[in-house]
Amino acid sequence: MPQIDPKALKAQLSKGELSNIYYIFGRNIPEVERLTKHIIKAAVGDNEDYALNKLNGKNLDFSELYDMMQMMPMMSEYNCILINDYNCEKPREVMTGLKAENLNKELLDTIKEIPSQTVIIFNITGFEIPVKSDYKSGKNIIKDKNKKLADYAAKVGTLIECPIKSENELAKDIASSVSARGSLISIDTASELAEMCQYDALTIRNEIEKLCAYAGKNEIKADILHQLVHRQSDMTFFKLADAVAVFNKRSAFEALDELMQDKENRGAVLANITASFIDMYRAACARKSGRQVNDVKEDFLYVWEFKVKNAFRDSSRMSINRLRECIKILRDTNITLNSGVGDEKIILEQAVTKMLMTKN
Repeated sequence: MPQIDPKALKAQLSKGELSNIYYIFGRNIPEVERLTKHIIKAAVGDNEDYALNKLNGKNLDFSELYDMMQMMPMMSEYNCILINDYNCEKPREVMTGLKAENLNKELLDTIKEIPSQTVIIFNITGFEIPVKSDYKSGKNIIKDKNKKLADYAAKVGTLIECPIKSENELAKDIASSVSARGSLISIDTASELAEMCQYDALTIRNEIEKLCAYAGKNEIKADILHQLVHRQSDMTFFKLADAVAVFNKRSAFEALDELMQDKENRGAVLANITASFIDMYRAACARKSGRQVNDVKEDFLYVWEFKVKNAFRDSSRMSINRLRECIKILRDTNITLNSGVGDEKIILEQAVTKMLMTKN
């Protein structure tokens, strides 16, 4: 079966059509996870405890996989195996004395004859697979070593890519999700919500739950968005972290003033500032251990590579001890904010001042 899109997969599953092998990847991680759950549900129903085996692709034992493939289903029609994050570029966390080509060949040899009662799902949620556009087919083609496994899945099973959706597609999905929960939202307001969440599917899903709980059966209008939704502003958080890193007091408070315009979500502002410093701390520790951007992105399941690159850049100007001190300051600030004592803006300004006073 050739490569299909998520909508076509859902249509197949609704008809009870199942392949013996699936390969699901793409930058829309929530959609990858959602489709994985749909396939598992179609294969084993409510009997996951008995008929589903989960394997870590980073340490895949091919003998164990082969034995699982031969098992007969228990209390369901199919025996289902989920293999998460097998990376043909680096099949093992430690590749000393091993070659990726040999391990990939062994995997393909293992899954060549999948029994009719077994469904294998390869899903990628922990790293990004590079793709290029194929103008003839209109689909994306994988550019690295993962292409061989994906092509095999397309040949004998089903291959699905879950790309980031366009603003218009997201707006329609948001309107549909809101409607399913008994509320209403216009396409224009849904588009604004997508933009406020920087088109991140997980953030959008969380905001929809909150908005529908607030609105009930009423329409979610723009004023409700502005009241309840925190506008994502990663570049401003990066600007603040960078200013603290180089002891630039003026730039730090300009960035904080910009962030504090969102008067209803100052707790979220602190959470995002803290996340920026945790990103830098991870990057600093990684650099000290000889690790690179891709290692951090994979180890901590970052979706966006630019966040890791910014963290590597900014953390180069701060010692690990100074980063620890800043994170402690932010932790204590969070406790103070949660206590409800004092003006939120003043508390955050005091936190930035304390961080600017730390030394490398």
